[in-house]
Amino acid sequence: MTLEQELDVKSELLPFLRVYKNGIVERLYNPPLAPPSPTGTDSRVASRDIIISPYVSARIYLPNQTNTKLPILVYFHGGGFCIESAYSTLCHQYINTISAQANALVISVEYRLAPEHPLPTAYEDSWTALQWVATHSRQKHDEKYEPWLIKHGDFNRLYIGGFSSGANISHHMAIRAGTEELNGGVEILGMFLTNPYFLGSEPVGSEPVLTTRELSNFYNTWMFINPSLPDGFDHPWINPFVRDAPCLASLGCRRLLVCVASKDELRDRGVHYYEFVRASGWKGESSLYEVQGEDHGFHIFNPESVNAKNMFIRLAEFLQHY
Repeated sequence: MTLEQELDVKSELLPFLRVYKNGIVERLYNPPLAPPSPTGTDSRVASRDIIISPYVSARIYLPNQTNTKLPILVYFHGGGFCIESAYSTLCHQYINTISAQANALVISVEYRLAPEHPLPTAYEDSWTALQWVATHSRQKHDEKYEPWLIKHGDFNRLYIGGFSSGANISHHMAIRAGTEELNGGVEILGMFLTNPYFLGSEPVGSEPVLTTRELSNFYNTWMFINPSLPDGFDHPWINPFVRDAPCLASLGCRRLLVCVASKDELRDRGVHYYEFVRASGWKGESSLYEVQGEDHGFHIFNPESVNAKNMFIRLAEFLQHY
């Protein structure tokens, strides 16, 4: 990069993104993508890519064991709302594992990313995908709709879940589903949040004060994608505990699993979320699963580890429950 170009830089989130003063976004990191496997030759799971709307797509996964109706998981990937993809090698590998172990039909949503598409775009795209899935609950064999969902999906066992910012999205989908009906009257049975991405200006648990946390990747990312957002780290999008945030008692699901890692900077907020929900008056069933000695996203980045395999088992158990 020339000096002239450097002077034209408005903001950076290194080593991932750079925004220039003229509005151009340079993506320095582009995750390697994995092709779908329509016949399931690469695993016990078949997958293919689908179009939901002009702006939203997804990869749908169908395990080979399809003799009965399957639980449905609508999954939202992580990446701080600004990187990663439902089609990335990491996400594809992860969802293949979950689909196979839980014997679940999974729709992994490709939502639009910041900063080109600032929040609440990711929330709106994700809601569009969730409503699209729910639409299939009352459809027969119609070529306009997704046949795997119609033939194999059990809409009495609809789950949502995500990792990091995807867990944040899942939370907001459950909040919205608590006040706005899904198509066909479908209800969300359960939600899992793994290493949920929540922040705040006041420390929670053993967190240090903000002045010493401000340089962490999590806080820098939020500032990068929301440079002028009112309330900053205490906006209800990122801090579900502030006064203006929707009451957690209104979560539109009946079961909740929160997964945290002991070395994760976001660990205490995940635990606080679990405790806050339990104290809110929410009537559902909640569980907390903590993995010792691991950091943020360990199950995504090192899926062959013993701790990751144990976590996959726990997630599969959660999705198999009825």
